[in-house]
Amino acid sequence: MADRTTMSENKNAMTPCGELLGGLEGASARTLRCGGRLLSLERPVVMGILNVTTNSFYAKSRCQSARKIAKRIEQIIKEGGEILDIGACSTRPGSTPPTPEKEYKDLKKAITIAREVSADLPISIDTYRADVVEKLLDEFGVEIVNDISGGLLDNKMFDVVGKYRVAYVLTHIQGSPDNMQSDPHYENVVEEVAKFFTERVADLKRRGVADIILDPGFGFGKTIDHNYTLLRNLATFSMLELPILVGISRKSMIYKVLETDAEGALAGTQTLDTLALANGASVLRVHDVLPAVQAVKLYERYAHQAFLK
Repeated sequence: MADRTTMSENKNAMTPCGELLGGLEGASARTLRCGGRLLSLERPVVMGILNVTTNSFYAKSRCQSARKIAKRIEQIIKEGGEILDIGACSTRPGSTPPTPEKEYKDLKKAITIAREVSADLPISIDTYRADVVEKLLDEFGVEIVNDISGGLLDNKMFDVVGKYRVAYVLTHIQGSPDNMQSDPHYENVVEEVAKFFTERVADLKRRGVADIILDPGFGFGKTIDHNYTLLRNLATFSMLELPILVGISRKSMIYKVLETDAEGALAGTQTLDTLALANGASVLRVHDVLPAVQAVKLYERYAHQAFLK
């Protein structure tokens, strides 16, 4: 993957906000500690989504029964997913969140099933609530916390992930799920997201958190234009030398452009995932694991061939 690094370095050299990201020592973008294990990111990995909610924006991704949850986890593993991301609180624009007690109960049920299906599959919990995180870290030792708010919706979150030194997905958001899409505004979206990452990464590292994944937060307080600007400039964030996660699966930035809906956005997702890989993504968070795994394989072949020449 030396060619991908070279491409990222060339893009960073032309990026005006590079100065914002300089001077911070980041953990390696090539590995991620997941509990007592080390997950290699020498090649991009796929994170499969398990929604145990009743109102996720993509209806076909919802699983409530134990049988459906187990079947979904087995599918993710069979199709090549290397991380399981479990969510029990929909964060689609305008959604009403469940109570913390309900979210914790649903996550606990799904994690219990996941550990029975595969003791080795790294589990990421998709929540912005620190109390929920702490309970699940105590009970299950989950490997990753995926916080869509970057610690902004619960000021105890950084304390908790620092206490447990757990891997953390740092996501940029403007606003909160109930208002984030009402009127997103930036003077320069790439620079502002870069500044957010720089400041929040420094705070996390002061607390002893070394394993950090950056997520620009596609659709979290961004217009369609903002989303495509971030995707095009994704390599900018590689200057922090941390893995970059892209979660655009079946989102409106795809289906609105294609004039379809979430169900009709699979091909568009695979297309933009491939562009994300070319721009430096290390983790693809998706509903459809096999197409993402195939995108990784084809991109790797393409990049390797270019390097040989």
